Amino acid sequence: MKKIITILAFAAAAFSAFAQDSKPSIEVHGFIRNFYAFDTREMKGLTEDFFTYVPLDEKFVAVPSGNVDVNGYPNFRFAALTSRLWVEVKGYEVEGWKVGARVEGDFYNGLGDDKVTGTANFRLRQAFVTLAKKDWTFKAGQSWHPMAADMPDVFSLNTGAPFGPFSRTPLAQMDYKFADGFSLTGAALWQMQYTSTGPDGKSAKYIKYGCTPEIYLGLNYKAEGLTMRAGINMLSIKPVLRDDFGFRTDRITTFTPFFYAQYAKDLFSVKFKTVFAEAGDHVNLNGGYGVKNVQEDGNREYTPTRNSSSWISLCYGKKVQAILFAGYVKNFGTKEALAADATGKKPVGFWFSGNSFDNLNQMARVTPTIIYNLGKVAFGLEYEMTTVQYGQKTDASGVSLINLSNGLYDQGLHWITNHRVQGLIKYTF
Repeated sequence: MKKIITILAFAAAAFSAFAQDSKPSIEVHGFIRNFYAFDTREMKGLTEDFFTYVPLDEKFVAVPSGNVDVNGYPNFRFAALTSRLWVEVKGYEVEGWKVGARVEGDFYNGLGDDKVTGTANFRLRQAFVTLAKKDWTFKAGQSWHPMAADMPDVFSLNTGAPFGPFSRTPLAQMDYKFADGFSLTGAALWQMQYTSTGPDGKSAKYIKYGCTPEIYLGLNYKAEGLTMRAGINMLSIKPVLRDDFGFRTDRITTFTPFFYAQYAKDLFSVKFKTVFAEAGDHVNLNGGYGVKNVQEDGNREYTPTRNSSSWISLCYGKKVQAILFAGYVKNFGTKEALAADATGKKPVGFWFSGNSFDNLNQMARVTPTIIYNLGKVAFGLEYEMTTVQYGQKTDASGVSLINLSNGLYDQGLHWITNHRVQGLIKYTF
């Protein structure tokens, strides 16, 4: 009897342990980050211009001493508003499913229209749950766009944008490992903070009324020291819901392929990413779209811009890290000719990314960086040179100089360069 009772007790304990869920662990992490930045001219940027895109073109104003480029004045700032907090949930398992979650935010928002005045507010960056079982992994919530997840080693807030995609977005993502080192990624994505541009400016309503999620499909390979990804992204939106003709049926559908590779060995790593984007403005690339034809019923046919964006970064060291980043962007203009308005000089409609300008033809950036790691404290110094080739927007009489055959401003080409020196003090916990 005693043996039977012992066996039953052991069986009950084993069944209880099997039936119960494991208890998750909750970890709180974050960092305090201080940036100190000096620019030689005005930049198109966000968050007190710590998140920089491109230097502004020349803008001359007449003064008694002559013409002055008002965008050519140097400026300086420092702040800790990009400090971050996140909560990580790990170790929870139920019926063979490993479940994790993450909620992350920082103090990015809250500055005024001048981008330097105000009190920063806490805002959501990421919030997602993951489920993994055998060769399958699922993610749902807000997280990095699959084309933006792999980033260069620069410590600048822009992480290389707009030379590479940058977007956190609502998504439902699936990963499936089908062979040793190989996996597939599929995702349906929506728009929230990073949105498409259009007749009413940047907005998520274009994808809302398009009723079609953004779709990403990709192939991944990972071996010792080597990571590679290749994928294609599809976006289908409706720029206009209704007008004087009634509800519209026209839409624009674009495809954007990308490739990423990374190799790391000992203290050295090299990363490379290239994207050929059609209307990549929703992932912070330079681009947009325009009207190529207006039909008799009022519906419009659209054509996207095509943009090549690439970067490479090299990093060496651990306690002292030396980093070199280089990026290049080329605007190839619209895929097809733009329809002209009644003047024959301007397009019927042409919308370009808010982080850039439609007369940008090409741009380049070089960023050497040095970081000294003292345990959990990091000190960094970075030099960033960004140079942009702009085309002339209008002639002396104010007539548009856009080339309607390709959507480019290819007259009066000139280069504008900004030099940035940036410091960093960061404590991670």
